[in-house]
Amino acid sequence: MTPYDFKDLDVRRRRFRPIPVRMLVPNVITLLAICAGLTSIRLSIEGRMTLAVYAIVFAAALDGIDGRIARMIKGQSKFGAELDSLADFVNFGVAPGLMLYFWQLHELGNAGWIAAMVFAISGGLRLARFNATMDDPNKPAFAANFFTGVPAPAGAITVLLPIYVAFLDVGRTPAAVTAAYTLLIAFLMVSRLPVFSGKTKRMRVPPELVLPAFVAVIVFIALLIAYPWHVLSIGTVLYLLALPLGYKSYRDQARAMEATAPAGGEVPSPPSAPTLANLSEPPQDDDRPGRLH
Repeated sequence: MTPYDFKDLDVRRRRFRPIPVRMLVPNVITLLAICAGLTSIRLSIEGRMTLAVYAIVFAAALDGIDGRIARMIKGQSKFGAELDSLADFVNFGVAPGLMLYFWQLHELGNAGWIAAMVFAISGGLRLARFNATMDDPNKPAFAANFFTGVPAPAGAITVLLPIYVAFLDVGRTPAAVTAAYTLLIAFLMVSRLPVFSGKTKRMRVPPELVLPAFVAVIVFIALLIAYPWHVLSIGTVLYLLALPLGYKSYRDQARAMEATAPAGGEVPSPPSAPTLANLSEPPQDDDRPGRLH
């Protein structure tokens, strides 16, 4: 055998080496989330909107735990990162847009389809911008506590508010209002609005509050099961009302940073949306974190 044959044999062995089970667990959770998102589309086509909404909420819950489980068991991988990003586009971009179209937007004809399509595309653009700017070296340290624009899972849960209200038996909103609301949420997703993320904050619960915290979580889950439309409606409204607070917090921290900067020193600028030229350039390296959200 020649040295090249030994080299090829070594490459094949490394290519087919066993994969630890801990690397598969987060990807299985992500695949379950994709199944839930695709199932919600089928249920909405069949007119079973209640189950369709449940499927989207279930997908959002899985999206919230897959990355944390990956970091907990050290199961991050580039494959999982790309799969998670694809799942977010399907579950929180395509699925909610189609659900709204099959539920009511089809009454507007082409205009309703455009609104649903704009929302789905906005979800894809939101995820692409996040992936392109997550390693921005000019981002100030405090900006890590904020998203740029409403995140895709929150956008999906929020855009379904007209369906929640309809299930409360308070009357269905006109199709034109639903379309305008859908476009508003799409705009918030692709906007540069700073939205508090809460991911980098290390929250610690005092020992005396551990049991009350467990009880509060159980009560919330019980309320969500018993009164899903009330909880989802109130939660959506409160989330929208809290968006200005995130913007104010970001501006306050930016001003405080400028005030404490040394004279003549450069202050890092807030994260900006990438241009088409920036997105078309190949990345200098591909050393991205293992999970994307």
